[in-house]
Amino acid sequence: MSTNSELHKRREAAIPRGVSNNFAIYAERARNAELWDVEGRRYIDFASGIAVLNTGHVHPAMKAALTAQIERFTHACFQVTPYESYVALAEALNALAPGSTPKKTIFLSTGAEAVENAIKIARYQTKRSGVIAFSGGFHGRTLACSALTGKVTPYKAGFGPMLPEVYHLPYPIAYHGITADDSFAALEQLFKADIDPARVAAIIIEPVLGEGGFYAAPVEFLRRLRTVCDKHGILLIADEIQTGFARTGRMFAVEYAGIEPDLMTVAKSLAGGVPISAVIGKADIMDAPVPGGLGGTYAGSPLGCAAGLAVLDVIKREKLAERAVALGDRLVTRLKALQARYPCIGDVRGLGSMVAMELVKNRKADAPDADLTKQLVQAAGRRGLIVLSCGIYSNVIRFLAPLTIEDALLEEGLALFEGALEEVAGAKSLELRA
Repeated sequence: MSTNSELHKRREAAIPRGVSNNFAIYAERARNAELWDVEGRRYIDFASGIAVLNTGHVHPAMKAALTAQIERFTHACFQVTPYESYVALAEALNALAPGSTPKKTIFLSTGAEAVENAIKIARYQTKRSGVIAFSGGFHGRTLACSALTGKVTPYKAGFGPMLPEVYHLPYPIAYHGITADDSFAALEQLFKADIDPARVAAIIIEPVLGEGGFYAAPVEFLRRLRTVCDKHGILLIADEIQTGFARTGRMFAVEYAGIEPDLMTVAKSLAGGVPISAVIGKADIMDAPVPGGLGGTYAGSPLGCAAGLAVLDVIKREKLAERAVALGDRLVTRLKALQARYPCIGDVRGLGSMVAMELVKNRKADAPDADLTKQLVQAAGRRGLIVLSCGIYSNVIRFLAPLTIEDALLEEGLALFEGALEEVAGAKSLELRA
């Protein structure tokens, strides 16, 4: 059996450095919120494959659905010989999407592909080309999605020129002094200085920034954004790729604002780890492109559709939206207790089980501590806990444990995290208190 170090040497020789790794831990098997590496060491997973495993690793219902589908067929290409599971999953998502307007859904393979298609649909329907996104937002790594993503390094640097007519607004972040009024003032300035609103096809926004640091857009901000879009005939695209499928305590995070997006992009936890994504939108908008204008060879694979139907059933049957709220409350309570002890914890925030802790120097919001954040991620990993960092300044720890995690395992993971925090920040904390 290969060791982690042996596999990592092979990886470095065979795979380009542009594909980075958080850890040199090579997975062998996993179950719910636990993972074992090739050397047999056990880890508690607070990352969920970057928010993909809301229903945990290898949920029995998903495994059964995949097994049954594999015995029937693994690929047919929906555009050639369609199949019922694609239709059934589309019907389910149409029914779940916010708002009363009739919906239609197209399936793709990745989140970036969903975003690309949402932009294509918006441009086709509106006959406009401009797109507005937000600083700190993440929408994927393809060329068009990199243009939409609101961070230069490592997503844009060296890859230009980007997709033209993409503009960015400041995302409202109270912790960093950016208000909703600031964002709307920037939008008005954009309309005056750079692009006529009559040329804007869509505004795309994550209701909660994912890679950008888990900042939730204020409810009133999203409502005002809906009003601006309606006023100018602009389509509103909600990117729910990381926030969707009960992670925030609702099926989709935009539900908290009570608004109906024109289009929504979803992926990640839709199928419990099987690659599939979707664009869900108002039926008349989705029907705008001509036949053949949308699709893909692997788009809406039979395996992804089967897994997606099973995942939706698990979310409903196991009441994972309610579970997300309960888990999030426990996480925030524990992290705020740590915040009182450690000056390096500047902010603790969460919506449902999309929870984050921001690390700074001496409780100063404008003094991000990216180095300490890196140290904490690695210290946790050494102790057997997988956590991820994120953030505009790379100084945020995000907590994305499966919503199916057992209570005892959550407590064990939090104890491991506290030990790692004491290891990397304890000495600094004592110095400051002295």
